[in-house]
Amino acid sequence: METHLADFVKDTAAGREADAILRACVHCGFCTATCPTYQLLGDELDGPRGRIYLIKQMLEGSAVTAKTQLHLDRCLTCRACETTCPSGVRYGRLADIGRHIVEELVQRPAQERALRWLLRKTLLSRPLLALGVATGRATRPLLPRALERKLPRRRGAGVWPAARHPRKMLALHGCVQPALVPSIDAAFARVLDRIGISLVRVAGSGCCGALSHHLAAPGEALRLMRANIDAWWPHVERGAEAIVITASGCGVFVKEYTDLLGEDPVYGERARRIAVLARDPVEIVDAEWARLAPLVTNGRSAQRIAFHAPCTLQHGLRLTGRVEEILSRLGLELTAVADAHLCCGSAGTYSILQRELAETLRANKLRALEAHAPEVIATANIGCLLHLAAGTSRPVRHWIELLDERLSDRSPERASSA
Repeated sequence: METHLADFVKDTAAGREADAILRACVHCGFCTATCPTYQLLGDELDGPRGRIYLIKQMLEGSAVTAKTQLHLDRCLTCRACETTCPSGVRYGRLADIGRHIVEELVQRPAQERALRWLLRKTLLSRPLLALGVATGRATRPLLPRALERKLPRRRGAGVWPAARHPRKMLALHGCVQPALVPSIDAAFARVLDRIGISLVRVAGSGCCGALSHHLAAPGEALRLMRANIDAWWPHVERGAEAIVITASGCGVFVKEYTDLLGEDPVYGERARRIAVLARDPVEIVDAEWARLAPLVTNGRSAQRIAFHAPCTLQHGLRLTGRVEEILSRLGLELTAVADAHLCCGSAGTYSILQRELAETLRANKLRALEAHAPEVIATANIGCLLHLAAGTSRPVRHWIELLDERLSDRSPERASSA
């Protein structure tokens, strides 16, 4: 695609990156076939090709309006289009650049600005979020039905084993997940402990930065990213093997630290190293399966599981099919899921900011997941878990919790000699 970027952007780092991405696009339209919002709305401007055209116009100096902002807001950034693109267009990165520039050129209504500010400040503050969750649970009968469904019931985290092994991996502390479903990270800590690996929570680490980045607060996002690097770095220097991120949405973003901090003279090299060390749990489980396999308990009935593969796992991390393979090895019965590549509608804060579209996508996804009457729906991302659970009476679990429950507490040495 030929481009002629305007003076205000052409000599900036974002402009040069956007220009390279735009030039890779041949406008073939293959991406529209896998775009959830295009399928729902049927508007070319609500598909990747149309949004690329809007961003190109904006970067070339055309007038930008609230309509441009609306079409970019409706994008889930699910990146299904990247999976099907024959030209390797980095659409997700282009969408981020376009949104940040639109935010500078078009002022949102005061109500929208207030909601986005409130989301950032509440979800990024551990004390505020913890207070809100505790208050919501205490007053659950008084909550509006829609809000009550979004609030998961309290589930104990269980024991987090002490850091007692020479082999160590680091955990991303995160923001929403520890307050709402702390059992996920604790379950993976127990899984790793069984095979002689300690999962370490690092003081000073927190939100990966994705929330701020996608809510057009790039400065705040960079501060959070640098804080995580500062917290992790001493442990990396002491030989930590990986940074394990149990929320695939956060995992994708930490992988992108290279893009966002790569030119930083202080943090650039460290950001690249952190991105290399970032691992999804399925990558660790695959690598350690020979030691985990003897611990799988025999004789348990096969639960019927419908697995929802988050977009960030499929299209961001490109780990399609890997979790399903592990679940099958555990003796679980996986049901078929139609259109498994499509987004559930969670997409971070999308389910709040674009509620109508998000609820339609969720209804479609739940029909596909529940078509063969599973006992449990499993997933790999906290946002998907909470969003799906708000629309079904079936339990929705992180797959790591199912793995933890299917392993015995024997050490690998005792298991292999039994």
